[in-house]
Formats: sequence, structure tokens, C-alpha cells
Amino acid sequence: MQFPQRHLSSTDKFLLTGLGCGMFLACLMAGYFIYVVQSLRGTDQPSPTIDPVLFSDPTSTPEPFLQPSNTALPTVIPTLAGTFLPTPVPSPIPGFFSNDPPAGKIAFTCYVKQIDQICVMNADGTNRRQLTDFSATAFYPSVSPDGGTVYFSSRQSGRFEIYSIPINGGGLEKLTNDIGSLYGPELSPDDEWIVFANQGSGLWLMRPDGKNPHPITDRDDIDPTWSPDGSQIAFASSRAGDRQLFVMNTDGSNIRQVTDLDHMGGRSAWSPDGTRLAFYRGPAGDHNIYIINTDGTGLVQLTNGGDNLGPSWSPDGDWIAFTSYRDGNNEIYIIHPDGTGLTRLTNNSISDWQPRWGR
Repeated sequence: MQFPQRHLSSTDKFLLTGLGCGMFLACLMAGYFIYVVQSLRGTDQPSPTIDPVLFSDPTSTPEPFLQPSNTALPTVIPTLAGTFLPTPVPSPIPGFFSNDPPAGKIAFTCYVKQIDQICVMNADGTNRRQLTDFSATAFYPSVSPDGGTVYFSSRQSGRFEIYSIPINGGGLEKLTNDIGSLYGPELSPDDEWIVFANQGSGLWLMRPDGKNPHPITDRDDIDPTWSPDGSQIAFASSRAGDRQLFVMNTDGSNIRQVTDLDHMGGRSAWSPDGTRLAFYRGPAGDHNIYIINTDGTGLVQLTNGGDNLGPSWSPDGDWIAFTSYRDGNNEIYIIHPDGTGLTRLTNNSISDWQPRWGR
């Protein structure tokens, strides 16, 4: 490190030209200045700082920890149920989320012995249980608002009908009988109606006991879901050309188009405050999870790669569950609505998919 050249002042010159003690004092002053300069050489350079990035091992595997991190990583490391690792996705919407583990239960479709069945687990991935043991497909589960019942579709009886089962098992009921091929049932927040899709015949409503089934739309609409206050239903439809998301009143009136995007998927989910929808879109094999305001503004992409489908918002608004193929097999992940905290909940050789969150 170089230092600026120092010049003697006019006073120094006077002392140097003096005689006797003046010369002696000048020598003492010069020696003192030399001592000070030499001392400063060891202290005036800034202290070096250690960049932790330079000293980290990019090939090492981070230790698992119980709470998700908001630090971005280049890859996602598979985890066991209930173990959280950092997310690789940047934060598109800054937010503040609880540090507590995710709460509630998640119903989902599990592929067991070559047949889709209904399973349930705690929202942190623990206590996984199989609810059905059918000889034919059972899928499209949803959880009742009180968290006590799972509704789903199955062709156990020959064609796809709507069933219900307590979330703790037992008490299986078949709610419909030969009114069409029925999918995606969901109970309203006031427990008064179940909405579902009748293939080729629009969206229908019926009572929770299966009574009074009737259509509310007459197009090939799919994947209905209630708004948190029960006043609206979101659904996917090709009624305007390519498949898009729509919102309508619960009687089928006032239909409004929300999205105008290519490669749209089907299943969506309301945010608990009723202002946004989570959905998936993208070409085959490359779907991603998005969020959009219900007025069609504020589109945000949450995931980037992995073929992600079927989002479901947690009741507290802190998480979104979804299916991903990023590890080569359908598994269930959760992520914060700002894109942080990506966590894998399931880790099985079979496919786990179509998660739906309940209390």
C-alpha cells in the first residue's frame, strides 16, 4: 500500500536552518514523524473480510433442519416426510409467513398396487394413512371445511361416482347413482352443497347426502372449487376457446374469465382471503405453479421446472401444496406463496398426487 509523499512545512525549514537546540529539536521532530508513519502501516489497511460463499463446499449436502429456509439453492435435495430444506425458487412476492410447521391434513391420491387410492397425511408429511382399498380407481379427493370428511370420485361401482369417507377412516358412503361420470367433488364452506363436474354436462350441485343433484352450467366445465366465503366458484373451461380459468356466482350466473394464457391446466385453489387463485400451466412435462388475482392481474410464477400440477392452498395461507415430478416420480411438495420454503412431503416409489389441504 502506497502512502502520499510528505513535505516539510515552512516551520520545519526554519528549524532545520536554525542552530544549536533548534537543530536538535528539528531532528527530534523528524524522528517522531518517522515513528508514527511506520506504526500506521500496520493499522491503516482495512481488515480482510471472509466471503462465506468462497469458503462453502458447493458439492456438500446441507444438513436437514426442521424449518424451511428462505435461502435460494441451485437444486432441490429430496427430503423425508417432515424434513425441510431451502428452496431454489426466488421470492417473487415478498411475504411474512409463520415459522411453525405446516398445520392441518392433506388428502391426496396414492397409487397402490397399480390402483389409485385415497390417502391422507398430516400437513408436515407425517402419519400417512390409506383410506380406501378399492379394486378400481379412486381420485380427486377434497377435505370438508371442518376437516372431518374426504370427498372423492371412484369407478368402484362401474362408472365414476361421488363418495365420502371420514378422514379417520370407516363410514364409507356412495352419494350418487348413475347420473353421469362425476369428478372433483368439493363441499361448500357452509356445508350445504357439494359442487362437482359431470363429464360433458357441466358443473352440478347436490346436497351432502347426495340429494337434489342439478346442473348449474351447460358446458364441459371442470375442476370446480368454492371461494372461502362460499359466494363464488372457480373452474376451468374451454368455453371461450383454449382452456382458461373462470369465476362465477354459485348459481352459475355472472361468469367471468380470469386468465388468458396458453397451456392452461385444470385444478386451481383460492387463497384463504379470496383474492387470488393458484393454478398450473405449461406444455406437457413442464407445468409450473402460478398465482393470479381473481380480476386477472398480478400473475406470478412460483416454480421453475419439475412438472408441477394441482395446487392447493393451506387454510392459514402460509403454504401451497402441489404435485411435482422433479425427482422422477410424482411426489407432493409445499411452497410458500412467495416462492420460498420449497419442501418435499412424500418420498415413495409409488406416485402421490392431487393434494387437497384441510384443517
